[in-house]
Amino acid sequence: MASLFGTDLSYAIQKDKNDNLSGFRSRFFFPQHQGRNAIYFCGNSLGLQPKNVEDSLQQELKDWQNLAVGGYLNAKSPWMLCQRDFCKPLSEIMGCGEEEITVMNSLTVNLHLLLLSFYRPGRRYKIMMEAGAFPSDQYAVETQVLFYGLDPGKTIIEIQPRTGEKIIREEDILSSIEQNKDSLALVLFGGINYYNGQLFDIKTITAAAHKVGALAGFDLAHVAGNLAVQLHDWKVDFAVWCSYKYLNGGPGAVGGAFIHQKYARNKSHTRLGGWWGTEEKTRFKMEKGFIAKQDAKGWNLSTTPVFNMAALRASLQLFEEAGMDKLRSKSCLLTAYLEFLLRQLINMDLQIITPEDPQRRGAQLSLYFNKNGKEIHQKMLESGIIVDYREPGVVRVAPAPFYNSFEDVYRFYEILKNFQ
Repeated sequence: MASLFGTDLSYAIQKDKNDNLSGFRSRFFFPQHQGRNAIYFCGNSLGLQPKNVEDSLQQELKDWQNLAVGGYLNAKSPWMLCQRDFCKPLSEIMGCGEEEITVMNSLTVNLHLLLLSFYRPGRRYKIMMEAGAFPSDQYAVETQVLFYGLDPGKTIIEIQPRTGEKIIREEDILSSIEQNKDSLALVLFGGINYYNGQLFDIKTITAAAHKVGALAGFDLAHVAGNLAVQLHDWKVDFAVWCSYKYLNGGPGAVGGAFIHQKYARNKSHTRLGGWWGTEEKTRFKMEKGFIAKQDAKGWNLSTTPVFNMAALRASLQLFEEAGMDKLRSKSCLLTAYLEFLLRQLINMDLQIITPEDPQRRGAQLSLYFNKNGKEIHQKMLESGIIVDYREPGVVRVAPAPFYNSFEDVYRFYEILKNFQ
């Protein structure tokens, strides 16, 4: 690793000059600190605003102003069909067919809807998830289990890191799947754990679940727009994600969902129905009897939130320009460079708890401080570094390849050197 990177500013400047994605940085707005761009390493919580968002929103306002209800059929992106604008770019990011993608609601709402569709406890009733999953996922699973009159303590299997360790070993996940093979209904993991940044092997976990007759679903909030996945080929049953992190869709951005083709094409698969989940050609007959669309949009319920989706549309245009492979390649370099520089801070009481292997992490490094983590986080904020803190003791640092530079990483390192 040491031979790949340098420890002086000139190295970072040269890397930025050679970066073929560097032009995208100027297409985002940065918070300011003392007259310059803040060091924004918080895209794992909220992505920066792309500058083309304003035009996207203005177009919708203009169409509403000039067309009123006519915008449903005659807007630049007709509101009745505007979900279709998202299927192609998201299918390329998530590795699936356009018919397997839909955008709707928000993450936890979608998780509940798909759990009602895919979690049908009977002889198989247990749900497996990682210990320390994001609280919304824990709450969703707990209340779904209670909804069926089951005991969460006996129904939810939580896989934990071994004593003294910070990440979960893959063999422990696979072993537990096998041990519970007769009662396991669903494996539900976060694709990347929000706290320690561990990327789970989605393909292997899915195959292991299917081998014992269970389903596999994933919360991909920290995966979508962060790294490339192949949800269709990996035979994932369903997945949900938000759009306000690495997808840069803005606060409260519309959520996304993947439903594998074998379910998406099955109109009789169990789900909750709504008017927007029916075929456009028969929708206005206004008849009883829900008949779902024969794709993932058959899970849609309510009117498309057009203004909410405008920012995501603008961001996805940038993804189509850049390409997920190039973004991931740069991300791996930025994160490795960050890790290299942090390991030079030998007098600082921090531990990187995110896996070292680039194939087992995304853009985030989680820095665990044995003491004074909150105080260090506050000093970072006062120094123009925007990162977040999560109990216990972790500062999450996530250089996003769209808008972060190697110089950002170097400046971060230079500031931290003064904390030692």
